[in-house]
Amino acid sequence: MRYFLIAGEASGDLHAAHLMKALRKADPEAEFRCYGGDRMRAAGGELLCHYRHLAYMGFVRVAMHLPTILRGMARCKRQIREWKPDAVVLVDYPGFNLQIARYVKCEGICPVFYYISPKIWAWKEHRIHAIRRDVDRLFSILPFEVEYFSKRHQYDISYVGNPTVDEVADYRQKHGVASPDGQTIALLPGSRHQEVEDNLSRMLEAARPLMERKAYRLVIAAAPALPHELYESIILRTGIERSRIALVEGRTYEILSHATAALVTSGTATLETALFGVPQVVCYFMRFGRLMSWLRRHFLKVPYISLVNLVCGREVVTELVADGMTVDHVRCELEKILPGGEGRDAMLRGYADMEQRLGTPGAPARAAAEMVARLRA
Repeated sequence: MRYFLIAGEASGDLHAAHLMKALRKADPEAEFRCYGGDRMRAAGGELLCHYRHLAYMGFVRVAMHLPTILRGMARCKRQIREWKPDAVVLVDYPGFNLQIARYVKCEGICPVFYYISPKIWAWKEHRIHAIRRDVDRLFSILPFEVEYFSKRHQYDISYVGNPTVDEVADYRQKHGVASPDGQTIALLPGSRHQEVEDNLSRMLEAARPLMERKAYRLVIAAAPALPHELYESIILRTGIERSRIALVEGRTYEILSHATAALVTSGTATLETALFGVPQVVCYFMRFGRLMSWLRRHFLKVPYISLVNLVCGREVVTELVADGMTVDHVRCELEKILPGGEGRDAMLRGYADMEQRLGTPGAPARAAAEMVARLRA
């Protein structure tokens, strides 16, 4: 059967690639066309558009690139219509993907499956109406979402497990168990241009004294879709000696397998860091910090932004967000999770609780099996 997949960022590209491999096992005749990234192409998909051309965040950047986004959406609709897939599989990225779901449903082209559901429990809860109307089946990777959708919206979804568990388990099987070197602090500043611009310099400044006092080295996990010049210009502005900082692209798991601690933006990276057993501080700077903090308190529907805390239902990792994300705050929290720090052991115990809640590996295979079964029914 034919599958048209859409992912809008690096983590979605990774999850979609694993799903494609599982779909091919469940359906050996599977054909894939996709909007995504290099991993989806490597998994056998015909890549029609790379996510770097459409992945913009923040009101200003979205407004500046709106014509590009709209042209990309129109092109995507036309390609779906002309190819006539047996299913459209949407991976997160709700601003774009829910528009595609509406089009596919209105045109009656094929079933729409949503893998990695929009986080409407955090914001834009009104999207449930679009999901209920346009999505044939929603596949969740976060255990608490089942109860949320069932009790709050009387909407049945499929929890298939979390694919990050599979991805980390696959890496460990190939490369062995993590072996921290006692010297590396990993910096994971995000996969989008604005995230890196806003967070990386503050992360570097926060870790600078540790480099000078305790000889830690910093390793930046660079996003494959972003130019190295972006990272180099930020490093240059800090004035930190360049030889003290490693910039590594596309090898986040390798970095985490050797890291002693990490500074991480929110998102899938927080789960990955936890699954590798690396204590972390979640850092997410926002411009107009005080305003954003006020909006967060009054409009965000959940108490946390990191997936680790959301899965556990309590604070396991410290979150420094908006005006709380200052160099001094980050430095203070980072020192607490280094070896001998007061918060390190408690965080590692929290990670064990999170792993138990996420469940066993097999998420892509379970999702693929249900998708194929529904298409063949």
